Amino acid sequence: MKYVQQIQILQKVIDYIDEHIKEEIYPKDLANLAGYSPYHFYRLFNRHIGFSIMEYVLRRKLQYALFELANEKKIIEIAMEYGFHTHAGFTKAFKRCFGCPPSLYKLHCPVSRPNRLDLKKLQQKEVGGIILQPKLISRNAFWVAGKMFEIQAGNISFTRDAPAFWEDGGFNDGSVETDLYKLLNPKKHGEYCFNISHDIFENHFTFLFAVDYDHITEIPLEMVKWEIPAATYAVFRTPLVEEDQFVSSIKGTWRYIIEDWLPHSGYEVDENSYDFEYYDEYCHHWEHEKIFMEIHLPVKRKGG
Repeated sequence: MKYVQQIQILQKVIDYIDEHIKEEIYPKDLANLAGYSPYHFYRLFNRHIGFSIMEYVLRRKLQYALFELANEKKIIEIAMEYGFHTHAGFTKAFKRCFGCPPSLYKLHCPVSRPNRLDLKKLQQKEVGGIILQPKLISRNAFWVAGKMFEIQAGNISFTRDAPAFWEDGGFNDGSVETDLYKLLNPKKHGEYCFNISHDIFENHFTFLFAVDYDHITEIPLEMVKWEIPAATYAVFRTPLVEEDQFVSSIKGTWRYIIEDWLPHSGYEVDENSYDFEYYDEYCHHWEHEKIFMEIHLPVKRKGG
């Protein structure tokens, strides 16, 4: 019974935080709301929520601020409303909390208002065995060649679907893939999809759909070659699914990476390189009953 009461009290506290998210929130006031001494409340909150009280408040402010940004509100207005005095300060705080730049989070995570945190449901939820822990690999610089595609960011609900952009008219008919293999003749089968836009304040995203490049084959005029810097990658494999679930599994894996794995991993995104999706014969639904692909995220140790 005591455990249930604690969850109910903490639910009241986190609901209060959301309701007053644009205001100055003081930990002692939250302890008073909970009816505990500050010392006991801080320990209780950390044990059940997994963060210190003010770290949690900061994370919620950042999530709400990013929601405003994704819906095209001016950064200076957001900074003032949520207590970040400059967009540089906002970006720095975001990277420190989530381990990735706001641009990557904005691209791969929902643009709806942050969901209400339901502690009771979270306690009952069983998670495991869906997305494997990543393998970490070091890769030397390499070259790719392919075609560039730009997506305007005016319609945010569409641009966040860019990881599976090929499904929505980009590569669905296979013509781009066919051209890459026909014109570039790579030795190894496998296509890359790079997001080469890093800046959250741009009004578009630029994607490169490419294959390995050997420096020998002449590049057609409609294609470009691109050097990918040396980096350490966390490599994630999407769950094995049937074809009709493939796109949602890609989006879901990205959400898991950005929202669950990265903030707790001890790593942050290495912005000197590029994240990419990798598709090979294992995502050929005409060859396999269930398919998967890989997401490669360049990472470095936090503070490294």
